[in-house]
Amino acid sequence: MGLDTDLLIERRRLKRRLSLWRALAVVAGIAAIAALVGLAAPDGTIPGRAHVARLTVRGFIGDDRRVIEALDRAARDQNVQALILAIDSPGGSMAGGEALHAAIARFAARKPVVATMGGTGASAAYMIAMPAHRVLARDSTLTGSIGVLLQTFDLSDLMARLGVRAETLVSGPLKNQPGLFHPLSEEGRASLARIIADLHGQFVAIVATGRRMEEARVRELADGRIFTGREAVGLGLIDAIGAEAEARAWLAAERAVPATTPVRDLETRSATERLLSSSLGAVINSVVSEWLVVDGPVAVWQPSR
Repeated sequence: MGLDTDLLIERRRLKRRLSLWRALAVVAGIAAIAALVGLAAPDGTIPGRAHVARLTVRGFIGDDRRVIEALDRAARDQNVQALILAIDSPGGSMAGGEALHAAIARFAARKPVVATMGGTGASAAYMIAMPAHRVLARDSTLTGSIGVLLQTFDLSDLMARLGVRAETLVSGPLKNQPGLFHPLSEEGRASLARIIADLHGQFVAIVATGRRMEEARVRELADGRIFTGREAVGLGLIDAIGAEAEARAWLAAERAVPATTPVRDLETRSATERLLSSSLGAVINSVVSEWLVVDGPVAVWQPSR
């Protein structure tokens, strides 16, 4: 007794067609659901339980449009009761810190924000905590570093030793300041010092506003020094020692956000994007799995002779 090879091949082709049509039907259904979600919630959120959003900031802080948009969506979402800003970062760019600071400030104008710092919350990472209504850190957290840094390199001596010379045409004496192929001129140094002073002044003003401190007092601390969390409490740079548990307790006691309110990580994708991504991923996995099974080698049993 044997299996008909042609019959097995035909069955395999039929399964392939059916799996493709099933996938297309599922995709069409997902598109319809996504459209309904978009109509029901113009801001991209799905109605659900009240919760506290958590935004985790790690590593280098740059200008991330999707994070900014996610914060703005959360500020409009009636289900979001508050924000926990979980920071563990040594800083980032001035522009990136400024953009994230502004988005958190917009959120804080509507709902409570508590910032918690882990191992590090310095420089731009300290800046983004300034709109928070409560700033917490651990005793050993490294924070502060209120200052601005600009670095450049002068490779002219190395190039001279290698016998290489750069020729640069510029429209003005400051156009190539700083540059890698020549020393920084006094005029260029003065110009960059002016930029650093202006950016530093912006940073100081942000801290003075956020911590409700005199600008002169902030300038005394804004020489780039880092502080431990314990030191920062005494200097008024943060409010208290604590982590997320203390943040939840403060929200419950001061902002009437119950401690039983669930915490959800802030999604940088809209609800429609998440629905489409997860559903399409499941469909693709299903189809690929089906094809791997269907397209496997055809087993043919033949009686021994």
